[in-house]
Amino acid sequence: MSNLAEPLPHDLLDDAERLTREQLRELQLDRLRQTLRHAYDHVELYRKKFDAAGVTPDDCRTLEDLARFPFTTKADLRDTYPFGMFAVPMSEVRRVHASSGTTGRPTVVGYTDNDISMWSDVVARSIRAAGGRPGHKVHISYGYGLFTGGLGAHYGAERAGCTVIPASGGMTARQVQIIQDFRPEIIMVTPSYMLTLLDEFEKQGVDPRETSLKVGIFGAEPWTEEMRREIEERTAIHAVDIYGLSEVIGPGVAQECVETKDGLHIWEDHFYPEVVDPITDEIMPEGEEGEVVFTSLTKEALPIIRYRTRDLTRLLPGTARPAFRRMQKVTGRCDDMIILRGVNVFPTQIEEIVLRTPAVAPHFQIQLTRRGRMDHLTVRVESRPDAGPEQRQEAARAIAQGVKDGVGVSVEVEIVEPETLERSLGKLKRVKDLRQK
Repeated sequence: MSNLAEPLPHDLLDDAERLTREQLRELQLDRLRQTLRHAYDHVELYRKKFDAAGVTPDDCRTLEDLARFPFTTKADLRDTYPFGMFAVPMSEVRRVHASSGTTGRPTVVGYTDNDISMWSDVVARSIRAAGGRPGHKVHISYGYGLFTGGLGAHYGAERAGCTVIPASGGMTARQVQIIQDFRPEIIMVTPSYMLTLLDEFEKQGVDPRETSLKVGIFGAEPWTEEMRREIEERTAIHAVDIYGLSEVIGPGVAQECVETKDGLHIWEDHFYPEVVDPITDEIMPEGEEGEVVFTSLTKEALPIIRYRTRDLTRLLPGTARPAFRRMQKVTGRCDDMIILRGVNVFPTQIEEIVLRTPAVAPHFQIQLTRRGRMDHLTVRVESRPDAGPEQRQEAARAIAQGVKDGVGVSVEVEIVEPETLERSLGKLKRVKDLRQK
């Protein structure tokens, strides 16, 4: 593994990274008050929500006062589709992005010149924290277009002084060839698609451990420590986490530092975090798990106040960047949770068990069906090419027992042939719900 896992030289830290915790909190309060005023004065929905809650921007005198203000949800953005949440005239909006909209109206977000510049700054800061340095080549396999991943990573890599290889998603065999020919040091991609790329390397007879890659910056979907180990062992790179979502800015809200790999430092000079109980909405003490909520502090086109992300995590003190709190790696979402016969099941719990089971590949899918009046869960897992019938049977027993012991629910496990499950070209959808609506 490369020697990039060293503390960032002091001259590469930006001004905000040199702040003390006390200085950062002063900056946050000043920016928070400005953001609340900007949202109240220019977004009708926020004005109505604040008025209904009996608060005004002037009621925010401390950071803790933010808890008095109402939440924003994805439904709010869909109800004001397409541009009803924008706080500036369209003549000042330089770019729009949007979600896929596969479950309804897409959520649309906008950016001013300053927003794009700030976004570039936080992604550049993230790349530096991951071990990237000026002059490195960055292979970007996030999708370009309305999805924020590709262009967010692209502008940030350029701002960091790197050379961008804008590969986007798809054409897996060609991407493997480009990595061999162009010799990038960094790849930015979803972790599930990285596994697809690794399979293609091996299919072509190329050892992924012998490539030029030194760092993988993985985001856009939950992934586990077991998947990190799988990737690092197969590639000899540093696998680090990046976090973001389009409603808050896109990638670059938080980043794991390569020297510690102990959770994601939140760039709190731009994004203020809270963790709340997803049921009661109460603020959780630091260190307790709940749903992370973000408030933007510097966005112009679309300020976002207390946005419910649905992502489950906990807040921890900073380490490699002491002023910035960390969020634990997100391994589940409130809306990804499966309730099976009264037991809460997250896809990442099953992923952990699959990844530590010999004879199977890291490619699996969860199928939900209904048998009579009971819900039934089947885990379909690809075998390794060299696994024989007895090894496959043992793997199925081990996974079923692991789920029973670790999660507390009985499931069926089906071991399928290699390369038969759908491969991810972007964000991975692990669960296929075949129950009748």
